[in-house]
Amino acid sequence: MPELPEIRVIAAQMDKELSGKKVADAEPRQPKNLNVPVEDFVKAVKGKTVSHVTSKGKWIFAELEHGYLLLINLGMYGELLYYAKGQKLPERYQFRLAFADGSGFTIFFSWFGYVHIVTERDASKHNMTGKLGIDPFNNGFTFGRFDDLLTSKRRTRLKSFIMDQKNVAGVGNVYAQDILFGARLHPDREISTLTKEERRGFYDSIKNVLSRSVELGGLAYEKDFYGRNGKFGASEFKVGYKEGKPCPACGTTIQKIKTGSTSTYICPKCQPLKKIN
Repeated sequence: MPELPEIRVIAAQMDKELSGKKVADAEPRQPKNLNVPVEDFVKAVKGKTVSHVTSKGKWIFAELEHGYLLLINLGMYGELLYYAKGQKLPERYQFRLAFADGSGFTIFFSWFGYVHIVTERDASKHNMTGKLGIDPFNNGFTFGRFDDLLTSKRRTRLKSFIMDQKNVAGVGNVYAQDILFGARLHPDREISTLTKEERRGFYDSIKNVLSRSVELGGLAYEKDFYGRNGKFGASEFKVGYKEGKPCPACGTTIQKIKTGSTSTYICPKCQPLKKIN
């Protein structure tokens, strides 16, 4: 599933390619991906110019003129691919947006995904993006703000906290494992047991792991806007998906454990589970 790094990379590329271009047509092939009827969607986007493209968490925000936002989420797996004028389109896609200069992009959703149109005025009411937590690449993501958020969630376990999109937007199971390892924290630790130093380490690890992936163009099995795979592959993971291999810090065998409804890879020595007194 594309997480924050992959979406951030794609959004930056979309901003570079699409800003200033006018929408000529839209081809939604799967109505369930939309939040309004097909006819209303096409009418809303057709003829409008893209102003800017940004991202928040796992969502792409394409700003259109006259106060509209195109919101895109690639779901469990999706390919959002640019095409130039005259370039052959992919064989399969559920959505296509065409621009007046002959370029455009297609989206293939393998399971579920969303292409929603909302007004900027009503954006805060959107039931999927309106309650997103802060994005770690937002300037407001300071340690002070993060620490306050931790304090408000004292009884929450760490992995549940970091994967809740209402807390921090964009982190899923893929990156949560190495974020926790980087901070030397067990996924089932309760926030109330953290020291000030551990809270700071948690914050720093979020920034470090996600920044490294963005630097490498995202995960090696995900495609960017131009169809290129990222370079954050197996060698970049410290403990994630490395069950049975030695911990890079201490040599202890990495374990795969169950945490809630997901599995997590940890070093049992570097990430001990400290009980509440």
